[in-house]
Amino acid sequence: MHRILFVCHGNICRSPMAEFVMKHLVEKAGLADDYDIASAATSTEEIGNGVYPPARRKLAEHGIDCQGKRARQLTRGDYSRYDLLVGMDGQNMRNMLRICGSDPQGKLRMLMDFTRRPGDVADPWYTGDFEATWRDVLEGCQGLLQHLR
Repeated sequence: MHRILFVCHGNICRSPMAEFVMKHLVEKAGLADDYDIASAATSTEEIGNGVYPPARRKLAEHGIDCQGKRARQLTRGDYSRYDLLVGMDGQNMRNMLRICGSDPQGKLRMLMDFTRRPGDVADPWYTGDFEATWRDVLEGCQGLLQHLR
């Protein structure tokens, strides 16, 4: 079983997009029973809120439903529960390390590290460009799935 937690600042845009894209990819590959996939935030700002409407619409454009998802915060206990904690940008990684306390098992990774374009996932909160975020998330999740297979 592969246990993956995607993490961004508020858990309403990038990390839920990654969560549901990855769920979609493993489902299409017939591997859903081999994966436990979720997402969380490093902040408390959006806890309990649903996926941001433009992110929800972008997923729906590709036939992906994220109904029922509510933002939650990353906890120190998530470090032991998940095999990989995948951040969307450098600031997320710093906050993940702070919340988890350390990374002795090397579980903290950036999503774009699983692509040929390491770096940050485009943040649509500031740009409004959910298409760029979609492309980054899809490429990152495809690379991650290939890495895990």
